[in-house]
Amino acid sequence: MSDTQVCIVDDDREVLDALSWLMRSRGLPSLTFSSGEQFLAWLAQQPNVTAYVRVVLLDVRMGDVSGLQVFEQMCHQSLQQSMPVIFLTGHGDVPMAVEALKHGAFDFFEKPFNDNLLVDRIEAALAQARQFMNEGQSHAQVKVRLVSLTDREREVMDLILDGKLNKLVADQLNISVRTVEVHRARVFEKMGVKSAVELAKMLNDHGFQTSNLDA
Repeated sequence: MSDTQVCIVDDDREVLDALSWLMRSRGLPSLTFSSGEQFLAWLAQQPNVTAYVRVVLLDVRMGDVSGLQVFEQMCHQSLQQSMPVIFLTGHGDVPMAVEALKHGAFDFFEKPFNDNLLVDRIEAALAQARQFMNEGQSHAQVKVRLVSLTDREREVMDLILDGKLNKLVADQLNISVRTVEVHRARVFEKMGVKSAVELAKMLNDHGFQTSNLDA
């Protein structure tokens, strides 16, 4: 089963049908919604929004809830990166779409649009969403590894990351150098690294500050 979905939100049935057919022709599973309200109601029922890599094709002007209002709600839920939005606009809606880009929308297309160019941007948006989700999963994995450390191992790790040699760590914690070596080895094993430099880089890459590793 594909883990990719394109959500098409437009109150024009002909547009929904045409875009749905275009997605099928390119092997992209899609879901269609005839209003912004319907899409938001469906989104609220999703137990795990990261179960799929999704991009949203969102019409700017709709009868009940506008595309911009839908996008604002998604931003409020911090979904604009995990579910990139591509706006579909009429000529008069371009300024609004450009403003949405400044607030995190992925792109916009003015109707009528070129099918090939639209699909190219959808695939680019899906790639971005997948990367964002992978990074989030990696971050979570690092956090799980940190949680697995004992209090003493965390103390040893902090001092190692401060650049202190084993003897200085032993003196500061009032333990033997051999005990420091054991804790150091366990820290590296649990964190999946082979050196303090590699450990520091991994924590830095995932946004963990050594002075506040519970963040």
